[in-house]
Amino acid sequence: MVIVMYEYLKGKIVNQESNYIVVDNNGIGYLIYVPNPYSFELDKEYIIYVYQQVREDEQSLYGFKSKEEKDLFLKLIDVKGLGCKMALPMLATGSISGIMDAIERENILYLKKFPKIGDKVAKQIILDLKGKLNTSNISNTVKDYDELIEVLKGLGYKQSDINKILPSIKTDLNIEEQIKEALKLMLK
Repeated sequence: MVIVMYEYLKGKIVNQESNYIVVDNNGIGYLIYVPNPYSFELDKEYIIYVYQQVREDEQSLYGFKSKEEKDLFLKLIDVKGLGCKMALPMLATGSISGIMDAIERENILYLKKFPKIGDKVAKQIILDLKGKLNTSNISNTVKDYDELIEVLKGLGYKQSDINKILPSIKTDLNIEEQIKEALKLMLK
């Protein structure tokens, strides 16, 4: 069982790097590793759901935009052989619903597409989590851009460029409208 000291932090994003953000909360800057730092806007206030990892040689904060994303992360890091540094990229490149669906359907190929996830770890994820994920907890507010990302990649755009524009795409648009909006943003 994971004991959590912090549930969330509320503060303004003051810095973004390739794998983390810095959140200013009452004059203290918290470095928080997140799946996609570019989904946050600088100088905007957010509630970041956090997990604190305490080890003998390091203390780290991992942050998420939604409670569902944090919950899935906590389940993933309980899997034997899968730590925080392997679980975070899974959430960066995959959607919550996509990952959960792959686990429930035993889709090893989908899980192996993530960095450092081989056959053995993919099978362990399925063994440890299949049937234990509450798929009804996935809220409608979770942004699922899998189809849009695949289309943009097919058009030759890099994942890093795609990640920068995703927060600006409305989730209530159909896929054709999302593609049009994404292309307008890419061409700016």
